[in-house]
Amino acid sequence: MISGKQILWGTLGWAFGGPIGGILGVIFAGSNDQSTYKQVKQSQAGDFMVSLLVLFAKVMKADGKLLKSELDYVKNFLRRNLSRQQSQVFIKMFQEILKQEYRTAEVCKQIQRSMDHPSRLELMHVLFGLSASDGEIHPEEIRVIHTIAGYLNINNKDYESIKAIFIKDMDSAYKILEIDSSASDGEVKKAYRKMAVKYHPDKVAHLGKEIQRTAEEKFKAVSDAYNEIKKQRNIS
Repeated sequence: MISGKQILWGTLGWAFGGPIGGILGVIFAGSNDQSTYKQVKQSQAGDFMVSLLVLFAKVMKADGKLLKSELDYVKNFLRRNLSRQQSQVFIKMFQEILKQEYRTAEVCKQIQRSMDHPSRLELMHVLFGLSASDGEIHPEEIRVIHTIAGYLNINNKDYESIKAIFIKDMDSAYKILEIDSSASDGEVKKAYRKMAVKYHPDKVAHLGKEIQRTAEEKFKAVSDAYNEIKKQRNIS
């Protein structure tokens, strides 16, 4: 049961930090660790991680099951991207976030206002990584990620590009480059240059070197897609 103290801190969080602040307020009021709460809020990388954990929880709950493989993915992601002490704090935080219910639209509205476009694209990429972690992307997870993309003001071409990295079909390489299979060779080259700039890891350098390394996977997918099309068309 949530105590009166937790409700108080949750209300303050909503007032000063939006819906995500409210989620954190409830958690840290219960843990008596307001200093950690303040540290998390005072970092762009921390903001990204907290936002990601909230969205992770939504995707994990989408199919009505909380799978060990998905939970392991979250834990491993945090351990790769944070120090041991930080990852322990965020893992505990995530376990508490999973217990809460909140409005996706309101959370995403806060993220959309405070996070730039490259960071939001990276959120999409990592959410699909979570969904694929058990070897199967559930239709309900796709639906939730698509809904989140809409709330985050991610346009359909960007969404389909990232989705195509994880869900393959005959036109995946073209979808990743955000072009039609009927595009000319010149258009393919132009699209590759555009996407290489859009997905360059330096775009998320402000989130820290660890997230930047994660973004390299998305950047590599663009290069792989371009090389696949070049091979198909014998483009030099």
